[in-house]
Amino acid sequence: MVRKASVSGLQADIQQGNNGRLVISGDLNFDSVADLWRNCHDRLADPEVLDIDLGGVQRSDSAGVALLVACLRQARHSGKTVRFFNMPTQMLALARVSSLDQVLPLQRD
Repeated sequence: MVRKASVSGLQADIQQGNNGRLVISGDLNFDSVADLWRNCHDRLADPEVLDIDLGGVQRSDSAGVALLVACLRQARHSGKTVRFFNMPTQMLALARVSSLDQVLPLQRD
């Protein structure tokens, strides 16, 4: 299933990848992350481990990083594990400003 959030021509989507990961792509901003959060939240109910690939994210503001924190919080609350793969450099810089790079379970392929 593909979910898209589009505001002013900026788009973000989330879909199931061939490798079992959720793949998030596009622009993550205050307008697009609410719909993506609902989709992530729904998917946290299924697997014990949820892998999210961020390699397709083109731009992100702090709302994108907040989405990752919300996913992590929900996973921990549910006794699940979430891992974030291929965080783009821009998002990583935002996470480092608040030391969230030390909290978020970041992975690289």
